[in-house]
Amino acid sequence: MNLLELVEKLQERLKHELPGAKAHELLRATPVGTVLPKFEHKMPPKPGSVLILLYPESNEIYFPLIKRPDYLGAHSGQVSLPGGKAEAGETVFDTALREAQEEIGIHPQHVKVLGTLSDFFVVPSNFLVTPVIGVAEGKPEWIPDQHEVARVLHGSIEYIVQNDAIRTKEIMAAGRYKMLAPHFEIEGEVVWGATAMMLNEFRWVLAEINQKK
Repeated sequence: MNLLELVEKLQERLKHELPGAKAHELLRATPVGTVLPKFEHKMPPKPGSVLILLYPESNEIYFPLIKRPDYLGAHSGQVSLPGGKAEAGETVFDTALREAQEEIGIHPQHVKVLGTLSDFFVVPSNFLVTPVIGVAEGKPEWIPDQHEVARVLHGSIEYIVQNDAIRTKEIMAAGRYKMLAPHFEIEGEVVWGATAMMLNEFRWVLAEINQKK
């Protein structure tokens, strides 16, 4: 399926009920051992958005991910979709496009928004995240922010829909919690947690579209 066909089918599919938690839960990491993470939030979750940006290259369809630098925080060194916290008055689309521009240099005018996936609650950081799906006409020129992005990765649509795309391994979260983590491996990096769970919903949507070809 080429990008134009996929865009048309995605726009229609995203208007209807989405898999949501049924797809998310299959990629949820589970604690190993007796040291368990504890998250207590006294405030409502903060709104945020991430962008799944589709673009063509060499007759395939890709989307960018970013590897975060190491820092003192819940998501240090992890791989995520471009995105972040909403600013006052923004729509979910505004946030996703602004953050993608800030983090990897994608100009909002070069992105056609197709719709959204299900909202997702990121427990460690207390965010309610909306994944926004967009498309670029050609491969963008990446301009990664030196403070927020250690590396830009290129996820393949063809890869994530494969039956054996999901793997499982034990990882160390936040440098102290052992977790058994279902994940995708993209360009040598482990993509797990919230990002993998959101991508699995996208994977389900793509599988439905492929079945109807």
